[in-house]
Amino acid sequence: MRRNEILATISVDCVIFGYYENELSVLVRKEQVPYNDEIIEEWKLPGNHVRRDEDINATAARILKEQTGLEGIFVKQFWIFSAPDRLRRRPQDFEWVKPRLLDERVLTVGFYSLINIASIDNSKLIDVAKWINAYEISELMFDHNEIFDEALKKLRYDLLHEPLIFELLPEKFTLTQMQNVYEVVFNTTYDKRNFRRKINKMPYLIQLDEIQTGVSHKPARYYSFNRDIYEKNRSERFDFRV
Repeated sequence: MRRNEILATISVDCVIFGYYENELSVLVRKEQVPYNDEIIEEWKLPGNHVRRDEDINATAARILKEQTGLEGIFVKQFWIFSAPDRLRRRPQDFEWVKPRLLDERVLTVGFYSLINIASIDNSKLIDVAKWINAYEISELMFDHNEIFDEALKKLRYDLLHEPLIFELLPEKFTLTQMQNVYEVVFNTTYDKRNFRRKINKMPYLIQLDEIQTGVSHKPARYYSFNRDIYEKNRSERFDFRV
């Protein structure tokens, strides 16, 4: 990408949340950072500058495809990070990025994405990208830990007011699987009876004529999310405080 094709002071960084087997993960990418005569392996969120010919949402979609191999997934803008020193938190990070900058002051727009990891082809991930446990995340480059923290806060808020939980679930799921996702994201546990009393009030949660097979426990019934019914009931505020 030519330097005159980008907006030097505006970038996008993406926090990609993934769920698989009762674990909330985040996708990070590796960078080889030369510093003090050695190469340090560092990790960061996928991100890049905005092109002059694209809007901010197109930038997020492009970054996801170029830097992770993923496309056509849920993505939502959540915050702008504008601290003057955001690229200078650690000297090795700034020395690594400085040759790539046209302006040392860069504002970044944060986006988060939601993925059910089992539903994607993980072989399409680029070699330097990997999933890590969201609650075991180590020190990231620049201010990316702060961006991750704010994305998790916004995700938790949004899950209480929008039906985004279904982005992390397969097309058909059990109520136990649904409860597990909520518990993992909010890092808590819910009373099973209260949880089911709450979700049974959702008219867009459809019970299917299908149950689990090949399980060692009593097979559970499958459910699905009906977006058409949800859209018709949008006048009713979504509230999932258990």
